[in-house]
Amino acid sequence: MNLSFPILKEYTYLNTANSGILSTNLAEWRTQHDQAFIAGGSIFKMENIPIITDLRNNIAKLFSSKPENTYLVQNFSVGFNTLLSGLDKNHRFLLLEEEYPSVSYPIISMGFDYHSIPIDEKLEENIINVIEKFKPTILAFSMVQYISGFRMDEDFIRKLKKSYPDLLLVGDGTQFLGTTAFNFEKSGLDALIGSGYKWLLAGYGNGYALLSDQMKNAIYNKNKLAELPTAPFLKGKDHLSMCFEPGHLDTLNFGTLNESLNYLGSFGFDWIEKTTQTLSNQARLELNSRGLVPDWMLDRKYQSTIMSMPLDQKTVDKLDAAKILCSPRGAGTRISFHFYNKEEDLNRLLQVLDGKS
Repeated sequence: MNLSFPILKEYTYLNTANSGILSTNLAEWRTQHDQAFIAGGSIFKMENIPIITDLRNNIAKLFSSKPENTYLVQNFSVGFNTLLSGLDKNHRFLLLEEEYPSVSYPIISMGFDYHSIPIDEKLEENIINVIEKFKPTILAFSMVQYISGFRMDEDFIRKLKKSYPDLLLVGDGTQFLGTTAFNFEKSGLDALIGSGYKWLLAGYGNGYALLSDQMKNAIYNKNKLAELPTAPFLKGKDHLSMCFEPGHLDTLNFGTLNESLNYLGSFGFDWIEKTTQTLSNQARLELNSRGLVPDWMLDRKYQSTIMSMPLDQKTVDKLDAAKILCSPRGAGTRISFHFYNKEEDLNRLLQVLDGKS
């Protein structure tokens, strides 16, 4: 494993929530891609156009979305802002406090009416209460919160959609997709949008937008104001793909995502989930016993691979000196575990926290 990810030989890498890492195999593929581009120019580009369709079908197959409702975007922010631009301005949003700025800021800056609620042990109950009072038309949230690692209850999401079928549910999947087996069609979500550079280990400049038929209909009419262009090279594009996928899509960046999905898919996302959850649950228990993770976070059915610890600067400096990579987020220090992390990584962390190293 260390040969595939050289950085693991130099650091205890607990920072996938900040950035995933590239494998040597993927770096070789990227090099070969650009060497072929150098040699072939436009010939290479024409021959590699199928990469885009292959990726779309790959995402749809792995995460059970409809290919015709699966769009390729450069990152979450591009996809989410495109979605918001297609919505009627009368929509009312329900948001979570301390949400990732790329979720909350565009909603607020575009002038949508919104209401925010805190994240605590009564979140699901509070969401229902606010829905009844505020009457939002869209609930937008990160599937996994980037600061605390709080993971939305997927059973609750499905129940919420069943109870309020007209409520559109929009998830940021950047800190989520790649950590677990996931079926979009059965999730209750109307949109899952995300970037590929974290848990999908695909570098920067690639992402996805998965839409339900209901969401597609909600944004379709506004984006059908003009007739589709008839240029031959745009054949097959519909009104929404003209919005989510304008211009040329980079076969290097999106091809990287496709290659990484093939790599992760060879392990199986259910295996990745089992592996990461085993280590993450062990870490949560150890950190909870040290007063670094609250009790109520242990009781949730669905757990993420991210956790935040309230550490003083002296301890943070010790982690840095021990070459343990993590990130300051909010009022805490964030760590995260992917499938390439091992129990010795956790033990190394605990040794430093306990002042034994």
